[in-house]
Amino acid sequence: MLSLSNVHLSTAVLLKPIFLHGLSGFLHLLLLVAVVLSWVWRKFTAGPGDESKKKPNNSLFKTTVFSSLALSAFNFLLCFINYFYWYTSGWSEEKLVTLLDLALKTLAWGVVCVCLQKAFFSSGQRRFSFFFSAWFTFYLSVSCYCIVVDIVVMSGRRVSLPTQYLVSDAVSTCVGFFFCYVGYFVKNEVHVDNDIQEPLLNADSLESKETKGGDTVTPFSNAGILSILTFSWVGPLIAVGNKKTLDLEDVPQLDSRDSVIGAFPTFREKVEADCGGINSVTTLKLVKSLIISAWKEILITAFLVLLKTLASYVGPYLIDGFVQYLGGQRLYENQGYFLVSAFFFAKLVECLTRRHWFFRLQQVGLRIRALLVTMIYNKALTLSCQSKQGHTSGEIINFMTVDAERVGVFSWYMHDLWMVVLQVTLALLILYKNLGLASIAAFVATVIIMLANVPLGSLQEKFQKKLMESKDTRMKATSEILRNMRILKLQGWEMKFLLKITELRKNEQGIPLESGKILSALATFRTLQEPIYNLPDTISMIAQTKVSLDRIVSFLRLDDLRSDVVEKLPWGSSDTAIEVVDGNFSWDLSSPSPTLQNINLKVFHGMRVAVCGTVGSGKSTLLSCVLGEVPKISGILKVCGTKAYVAQSSWIQSGKIEDNILFGECMDRERYEKVLEACSLKKDLEILSFGDQTIIGERGINLSGGQKQRIQIARALYQDADIYLFDDPFSAVDAHTGSHLFKECLLGLLCSKTVVYVTHQVEFLPAADLILVMKDGKITQCGKYTDLLNSGADFMELVGAHKKALSTLDSLDGAAVSNEISVLEQDVNLSGAHGFKEKKDSKDEQNGKTDDKSEPQGQLVQEEEREKGKVGFSVYWKCITTAYGGALVPFILLAQILFQALQIGSNYWMVWATPISEDVQPPVEGTTLIAVYVGLAIGSSFCILARAILLVTAGYKTATILFNKMHFCIFRAPMSFFDSTPSGRILNRASTDQSALDTDIPYQIASFAFILIQLLGIIAVMSQAAWQVFVVFIPVIAISVLYQQYYIPSARELSRLVGVCKAPIIQHFAETISGTTTIRSFDQQSRFQETNMKLTDGYSRPMFNIAGAVEWLCFRLDMLSSITFAFSLIFLISIPQGFIDPGLAGLAVTYGLNLNIVQGWMIWNLCNMENKIISVERILQYTCIPCEPSLVVDDNRPDPSWPSYGEVDIQDLKVRYAPHLPLVLRGLTCKFRGGLKTGIVGRTGSGKSTLIQTLFRIVEPTAGQVMIDSINISSIGLHDLRSRLSIIPQDPTMFEGTVRNNLDPLEEYTDEEIWEALDKCQLGDEVRKKEGKLDSKVTENGENWSMGQRQLVCLGRVLLKKSKVLVLDEATASVDTATDNLIQQILRQHFSDSTVITIAHRITSVLDSDMVLLLSQGIAAGLIEEYDTPTRLLENKSSSFAQLVAEYTMRSNSSFEKSDDH
Repeated sequence: MLSLSNVHLSTAVLLKPIFLHGLSGFLHLLLLVAVVLSWVWRKFTAGPGDESKKKPNNSLFKTTVFSSLALSAFNFLLCFINYFYWYTSGWSEEKLVTLLDLALKTLAWGVVCVCLQKAFFSSGQRRFSFFFSAWFTFYLSVSCYCIVVDIVVMSGRRVSLPTQYLVSDAVSTCVGFFFCYVGYFVKNEVHVDNDIQEPLLNADSLESKETKGGDTVTPFSNAGILSILTFSWVGPLIAVGNKKTLDLEDVPQLDSRDSVIGAFPTFREKVEADCGGINSVTTLKLVKSLIISAWKEILITAFLVLLKTLASYVGPYLIDGFVQYLGGQRLYENQGYFLVSAFFFAKLVECLTRRHWFFRLQQVGLRIRALLVTMIYNKALTLSCQSKQGHTSGEIINFMTVDAERVGVFSWYMHDLWMVVLQVTLALLILYKNLGLASIAAFVATVIIMLANVPLGSLQEKFQKKLMESKDTRMKATSEILRNMRILKLQGWEMKFLLKITELRKNEQGIPLESGKILSALATFRTLQEPIYNLPDTISMIAQTKVSLDRIVSFLRLDDLRSDVVEKLPWGSSDTAIEVVDGNFSWDLSSPSPTLQNINLKVFHGMRVAVCGTVGSGKSTLLSCVLGEVPKISGILKVCGTKAYVAQSSWIQSGKIEDNILFGECMDRERYEKVLEACSLKKDLEILSFGDQTIIGERGINLSGGQKQRIQIARALYQDADIYLFDDPFSAVDAHTGSHLFKECLLGLLCSKTVVYVTHQVEFLPAADLILVMKDGKITQCGKYTDLLNSGADFMELVGAHKKALSTLDSLDGAAVSNEISVLEQDVNLSGAHGFKEKKDSKDEQNGKTDDKSEPQGQLVQEEEREKGKVGFSVYWKCITTAYGGALVPFILLAQILFQALQIGSNYWMVWATPISEDVQPPVEGTTLIAVYVGLAIGSSFCILARAILLVTAGYKTATILFNKMHFCIFRAPMSFFDSTPSGRILNRASTDQSALDTDIPYQIASFAFILIQLLGIIAVMSQAAWQVFVVFIPVIAISVLYQQYYIPSARELSRLVGVCKAPIIQHFAETISGTTTIRSFDQQSRFQETNMKLTDGYSRPMFNIAGAVEWLCFRLDMLSSITFAFSLIFLISIPQGFIDPGLAGLAVTYGLNLNIVQGWMIWNLCNMENKIISVERILQYTCIPCEPSLVVDDNRPDPSWPSYGEVDIQDLKVRYAPHLPLVLRGLTCKFRGGLKTGIVGRTGSGKSTLIQTLFRIVEPTAGQVMIDSINISSIGLHDLRSRLSIIPQDPTMFEGTVRNNLDPLEEYTDEEIWEALDKCQLGDEVRKKEGKLDSKVTENGENWSMGQRQLVCLGRVLLKKSKVLVLDEATASVDTATDNLIQQILRQHFSDSTVITIAHRITSVLDSDMVLLLSQGIAAGLIEEYDTPTRLLENKSSSFAQLVAEYTMRSNSSFEKSDDH
């Protein structure tokens, strides 16, 4: 029995807390001793070579450090609370051992934190040394033992167990498991800070050890625990920003976890694994994948939110005790100091957790945004053409700029829903402690208000959906208008299209006005203060985010380009390059008739295949089939080898000419030079100031059509592919250059390659091994040139049209022509001394600004300008006073001041009217107390309502006025502005900056004003109780302002960098969307995806550092205000009892609890406001663009019938594109007689297009004048001029909409007149076939019409307009000879009494003109070389025109057969 009782006794001892805490204390003491001994040993035995620092670089490293520090703090907190708790209730042996254990734990875990930071425990490949791993095993065993004992004791109910024991043991067990896992299963990766380990990335590193911020990874990734806690890692960047204006290269690179390049592959794999492919993704699965991509940060922030919420309720919980203490009820000695310490410590925890919560969530938001942007971009690259037609580029850009941004911003609100529940629960518990059952009333009110938010939230979602759809429509229209601004100005349509944008904006703004009413209703509920204050915002944000996610998912679910259309064979596996068997293809699978039918084709390696046919016969579609772009209905399509493609309408990227040609390949100088030579680009590059380093404007805007096409061809040639597909690339170049390209490229460099080329020029057909004749989507004939001549009706029709065009030359003497040809052949063989001097087009003069190649300002497209330094007060003033001259501002401020006064008044009333304790008589009755309080509360609710309505009205008006101003200035800007400004910059202002002005900026400015008023209210209340606080408060405010001044230069420039870094993403995206076919044909998708990810990271870099910098500032401000608060509390407990009314002191403390939050918010709002106001600054930049001259000059309006005769008289005309550029036209004098046809010819760069632009006043004359029917065109309004002239431009343009509004956008003509015009231009039958007739749909850029059909629509426009002066600017370049003849016939028939001015590359287009004007080139460019009738010029055999004609005839008669020398 004795032994049994001994066993019982020993078991009882083992279960006692005193034994458990003793064991735990001993274990931690052992660790401390071991660390000290180990450190001493290392100090005495370490050699001088062992000093290279090894920093663990594993992703778990920071977590281990953070865990040990958190555990140390947790134990300190427990020790602190227990000490004060037991100090009052008496000591015991058990309590002393427990305190000792907690103290040893605090010390031991602090030491562990330092050792981990210094890599003291690292051991080779393992994370921890053997000793430390063993110690953890013991630690985990003891922790598990303790938790088991706790559970046994609790379940047995033998002993009452304090809660802190259970919590402490549970935390210890979790930490034990985590450290054991790290110690035994995680390998150690070390990053050695050693210069010898650094690779020499470039020669610069030898010259200088200094690296710019852009070359280094953010210090955040390697920062120590203290640096992370205090945000000191961002300090160096803020310091740099104080010394100089920050540039992008000063901003460090992102850590691999935050960089989209590092994070995206894993994310994509996760989505594909979850959904079985991007196409099957659902909103829920996408959300799940996004959460998993940032699960660590989300868990950490959830923990921080929990801590912050608990810490924020320590103050309210202790306030009652504090007021009782001041009233004289002292429970124990030093109770006051304990209360102050508890208040201060809770504030400290709250401050730290709040700052890290905000920062981590922004980090998550950035990562999510970047992942979504990359996903949307990658999807755009794989979209099928049919899917793409449903979404225009403007819409897709909106997914990226608006929707992805909004989902990223939602990260701020991620924890709000459960946090509100937690806050409300805690608040009600505190109320229950203080008020008892009365708190049920508060609970009921809270539930009612929370439920009231639900229907409002769903309404908000509905409005948000509408808003996003209308924003899409507006951005789509803006994007299209910017692309086609030149044609709008030439036609005088720009103000009509501005009206269209304004109407779309009105629709868009009708929606927020309704949601504004809802918001004002929500704002009324906000008077319930803190917890529920943010609920309407959260619900609104959830609604917006859901809409954005749904839109992104619906885009991601669209059909991709089918990979089974083309069977790709590896090179060398077959002697056939392209094979099609019974192929049926259709752009629209729902259409009953396929686009291409019964295609059978076999092309062997090394063959040259020509494709010809009339407009709309399916030539371009055949090439698209080979590329795999057209959906296959049936049949087999095999392609063997790599492909290179040259599109009909040139696609050029903005950037250097060299980069466009290399297109991702490495530079091989010899091959590069050969390609330039073959494409006749050398002369062009010599003229450009920067040669092949010249930066091309958006869509090659500063190059001529011919130059763009030749750069496209050079890009294809440089790729060295196996199969080359050319879609009529010779139409955009003049006759001579076309011959050279065909000879040097197709017959020269590509003589051994497989080439398929579409052409309208019959002269290029004889050189083909196989000719395909197409009609109505079928190959009607195929064979060699000579075979087809003898057999084919369709082919004879094409050749016949060509011969008919040449028949004008029949009158010429045959011998003379052959003599001329022989002379020319010699010239060509000698590399054409006369012919090869291709000079750049007039538009290039704009680009090659100066001869000095070193001057950077010579580039046409400059880097985006950004303001430097402080945002001027004028920007704020304009923003505040734009709406009603600022009349509403005083009323908004008055409503807020009244609200604040009523809030403080109601609190004062409660403090004054409520007795301090039960034995004191209340000064007023209960009913009076409640009645006054309710009255004050209703008053403050009305103030909030008035404030919300006034603010929404002012914000709405400001946004509308600035929107209209900016768009008016953009639409009235001269063409030179659009030539030098990428549309990405304009779209960025119209979408992102305008969005900020619509939804953020007015509320941001108001928020700052409101918080300032609130802060003044708090100061007023605190000064009532303890004015002495100002002794500390004033210096603290001064230090805060100094901090803010130190921080703001960096923050401001980082915000500007964000604006500047966004435009390249949008532009690259827009370019990619328009060039997907080309990118896919070269298999360059992965390179473009990488570029997009680099640009996205470039945008995220300043954003990440802004987040860090804001928290850096807020952390320091929070610390300062916590010190102020602690000082005021110490003052209150130090003064003699009865010196101050305890109720008033309690009110001061209540307000003081909010002091650091409000002060932090004020400074944060100030900084945020300055960052956001940059959007207004950027919009205002575009309200100051110089305008074109007046649209109408009222006192000099021409007669309605002007011009009645159509005589154009040009007198000594001199034109330059900018004051510092050379003259393009140098004193031109000539007269185009009324009713005559004049043809203008000349080599590229002779000034033909400039002359036409001057006629329409796209460019203003520098000297001289242009008279039309005796009126100087410079003296009348632009609209009066442009609306009386007609033009068919080189690039046929169609707008998204209907056939009707493409022919008649100003709505000036009847349906009968439109049908008549369509019939005249041979499109009537085509339109009648369509379902909607005149209302049938035209997609973006007229993509569902062929190039030739688009040109006929442009002809239809001029037939409707019936102007006296008609200009054709290379109008028939993209149509076949038969259609060209048709257009000429229509013009002869319907414009017989009009002045027709024709610029043409095809000589036949000008041969039947009444007069021919030949402009000289080279040094004398911009002068008239010859001006006479074609007959006279041809009679003079030495005339330049005769030489051009003979050259064209020679080319048409020669067969370009395969020559031996190639």
